[in-house]
Amino acid sequence: MADIEIAPGKRARTAYSFDDISIVPSRRTREPNEVSTTWQIDAYKFGLPLLAAPMDSVVSPDTAIAIGKLGGVGVLNLEGLWTRYENPIIPLGEISSIPNEQATRRMQEIYAAPIKPELIEKRIAEIRAAGVTVAAALSPARTAEFYKTVLKAGVDIFVIRGTTVSAEHVSNGAEPLNLKKFIYELDVPVIVGGCATQSGAMHLMRAGAAGVLVGFGGGAAHTTRQVLGISVPMASAVAEVAAARREYLDESGGRYVHVIADGSVGKSGDIAKAIACGADAVMMGSPLARAEEAPGRGWHWGSEAHHAELPRGTRVHVGTVGTLQEILLGPSHSADGSMNLFGALRRGMATCGYSELKEFQRVEVVINRG
Repeated sequence: MADIEIAPGKRARTAYSFDDISIVPSRRTREPNEVSTTWQIDAYKFGLPLLAAPMDSVVSPDTAIAIGKLGGVGVLNLEGLWTRYENPIIPLGEISSIPNEQATRRMQEIYAAPIKPELIEKRIAEIRAAGVTVAAALSPARTAEFYKTVLKAGVDIFVIRGTTVSAEHVSNGAEPLNLKKFIYELDVPVIVGGCATQSGAMHLMRAGAAGVLVGFGGGAAHTTRQVLGISVPMASAVAEVAAARREYLDESGGRYVHVIADGSVGKSGDIAKAIACGADAVMMGSPLARAEEAPGRGWHWGSEAHHAELPRGTRVHVGTVGTLQEILLGPSHSADGSMNLFGALRRGMATCGYSELKEFQRVEVVINRG
């Protein structure tokens, strides 16, 4: 990416968001029913390249099961209401009805309840009993405290998700998580993120991550740019981390690390653009929070919204557009890209003549000139 001098002694890189690019069809087309959207990470194969974000407004044990049966994987937030309350319906109802001016403070109070290891085991057991792949997430700060409970409960895929996760966290206080040692000791695939640069991704890949989350997630509900000044244009970030994947593939002698776009994936077209930039799959929150089954009841928020010291997210009203089935697989009764997300991906791939996701990563893209 080209550098631009913004002042003497300070340069900035040019970078592009998904809105800045478009996909270019090739000379060949094919039938949508001949297109495969299957995705496999480690021993686990899915019909859709989808991870539902570990946000309480999106994933409950019930929706994790439903998403799993539809072909994706629902990632349960193990620091959320389901592991703090035996009956989370009451706090969920309160969150959906708090006046806006009181929402942040009251959510901090609700999420101050302690995480209970026995509820971690119970929620994971509920999902496992349904026969779908069990994926669960912890933040880097809580991973060392609870990972043994998670593994004992029988998780299949472990996600470590934070605003930014590095393999070289420096701390003069509490001992930081040794990511490489931690991943090495586990016998389940670990997905780690977020990251946004080639060098950051390479560190996570060398630490043993099976997948890397690109971006900072929660785009519809977080205020990280306003609070921390941190943001990343996703088209450039995904393409840069995909370049790191190619470099690491050669360096490691053939170990393939999955690139998962996590943020700014709000419409079906964004899924196609993410894969066109090199992603293997996407992590989505707000599109699924609009499902009739979503626990947020038309509201959406992430863990950043109730951070005890520095909230950098909000509770936003996203409404309801249809069932999970309709949102993921159709049929759609909306023309704005909010429904039949993966039917749209399949049709987009077919329009460009591709039949497999990895092939579609090579599709031509152009920059939109405003």
